[in-house]
Amino acid sequence: MPVDYQILMTPDLRRQLRVTGIVLTLIGLVGVLAPQLVSVTLSLLIAVLLIAAGVLFGWLAWQGYQRSGMGWLKAFALVVAGLLIAFNPIAGAAALVLLLIVYFLFDAFASIGLALQWRPLPGWGWLMVNGLLSALLAVLLIGGWPFQADWILGLIVGISLLFDGLVLLVLSWVAREV
Repeated sequence: MPVDYQILMTPDLRRQLRVTGIVLTLIGLVGVLAPQLVSVTLSLLIAVLLIAAGVLFGWLAWQGYQRSGMGWLKAFALVVAGLLIAFNPIAGAAALVLLLIVYFLFDAFASIGLALQWRPLPGWGWLMVNGLLSALLAVLLIGGWPFQADWILGLIVGISLLFDGLVLLVLSWVAREV
């Protein structure tokens, strides 16, 4: 039995959908227009986060359990992983592509399931298109991995965010106010 989601569409929610949709659309366009830049940037961001986490765990090991090898092992592993990605961001992008394959498969499943729940409410077809696009992106990533990792990561993330933003914009326009 479909759930009546129209009761959730207040003017404030429609405004939030619209703003989020615009931001996601703009970020998605950057990914489509400069995919290599986005791929390397994502890899370097992950590298910085891993190094920062390693430094924090090192500080914790120093403060609390200096004699524990296991306490230092986590800090060491995080810093080394971060440095490996920082010095070879394309390999980091290839690893991120594997994670994106899993993400897009889950996103496809969730979007298609939500679309089927929303049917026949206005905008349900856009959710279905979004889910089918996520499934297609997962298949494309599987086919091109790891040889296209230098640009495919940024392009796929850009396309996904672009469509996520467009879907939110469409939902904000077709939703009926309560």
